[in-house]
Amino acid sequence: MHERERWQIIQALLHERSLVQVIDVCEATGASPASVRRDFAKLAEQGLGRRIHGGLELIKSPANINGDTTALATRSFDASQSHNIAAKKAIAKAAVDLCEDGEAIIINGGTTTYQMGEFLRDRRLKILTNSYLLAEMLIHTSQCRVALPGGEVYREQKLIVSPFDDDAIQHYSASRMFMSAISIGPLGLVEGDPLIARAETKLLKRADKLYVLADGSKFDTRGSLVVCPLSRIDTVITDPSAPPEALDMLAQAGVRVMIVEAIPEFVGATTAA
Repeated sequence: MHERERWQIIQALLHERSLVQVIDVCEATGASPASVRRDFAKLAEQGLGRRIHGGLELIKSPANINGDTTALATRSFDASQSHNIAAKKAIAKAAVDLCEDGEAIIINGGTTTYQMGEFLRDRRLKILTNSYLLAEMLIHTSQCRVALPGGEVYREQKLIVSPFDDDAIQHYSASRMFMSAISIGPLGLVEGDPLIARAETKLLKRADKLYVLADGSKFDTRGSLVVCPLSRIDTVITDPSAPPEALDMLAQAGVRVMIVEAIPEFVGATTAA
């Protein structure tokens, strides 16, 4: 893990706890105590924390006092939700059609996976999701059993994220995980924030098969953190705008591809409230 990625995790932990010890960061990042102490020193030099014996303390500022949390290094949910909405809805419907009632699945937080909620209303599944917006929809409009992981709420991305391994999801087992991401490239599924990438890696460990929901725009190179290689992906569900070279890349990696046409009633649709 790069230094900057560790710094983002340290800052997230600071906003969650106000005080972070060396051992906390070692467990969250896998870094050595010496590396973590150097991180603490550099963050303190930049005014992003205050060194104390064995740890780093959050510097209280007006933003901290008002309860603002650190931002994730990725686009907000609201900014992404309306992009390619007809394709996202069609892709989401195709994903739900693959599920069988009674099945246990995982759905990560994303604007495409969020659209699955509309088509899960008449289904009965066991669903673990780190999207509190999707969880709220399912609780009020479906008969699905819903589970949420522990962690901190990130309002802009509508996510619940924890950097720790010892949370509730370690006891969950699913047949499939449905996932969206910033982009897909030759190295695999890519995210832009280390906390999100780590959270999705943990979720992946609890599922047998991975289904990626990605409209054609997701094959543009973005982000720098590989969540998993192409070989971990069972199926990519996309739309006809996916570039031919991207489809060839997936085929060569042995990834099954489902291409779904936009459903007429979704064309011109607005985002859900």
